[in-house]
Amino acid sequence: MVVFSTKFNKKRAVITVLALAAALVIIVLLAGRRDKNEAQATMGAVVRDNDERVSYLGSFGWQVEPQTIEEQAVLIPREFNDVYEKYNEIQTAQGFDLTKFAGVEAKRYTYRILNYPGEDSAAVADIIVYRNEIIAGDVQSTKLDGFMVGLKYPAASQPQGE
Repeated sequence: MVVFSTKFNKKRAVITVLALAAALVIIVLLAGRRDKNEAQATMGAVVRDNDERVSYLGSFGWQVEPQTIEEQAVLIPREFNDVYEKYNEIQTAQGFDLTKFAGVEAKRYTYRILNYPGEDSAAVADIIVYRNEIIAGDVQSTKLDGFMVGLKYPAASQPQGE
């Protein structure tokens, strides 16, 4: 058996307690950052083909027609006007930020949603992809008095078929 003994030193005890507290704070901060990075990694998923894009939307609870109804090149402007500012507010609320892609040409894929509560085929999902990474996405109604929201399935409803 090994026994270690030392004289009690008030200064050394205070330094030890402060060092342990600092280590604890660092561990908590790193754990929080890891959780945030994991959430952003989910939002910025890599998708290489149509099946992966459909599966990505399915991960949010959306059932979509398997083929796009539109694929279009989009240029993210270098300077955002009011419309892009409002759109980017939707994106930043869900972990994306289009300002990082200002001036870049990306591709928008639009899918018809089959299970939006109360929208009988008038809802679509858009995802914007740059170099196989999803950089933005939204769900919107194509009705004249429509809406636009983030990709998360409406909390008040449960996805049909699950």
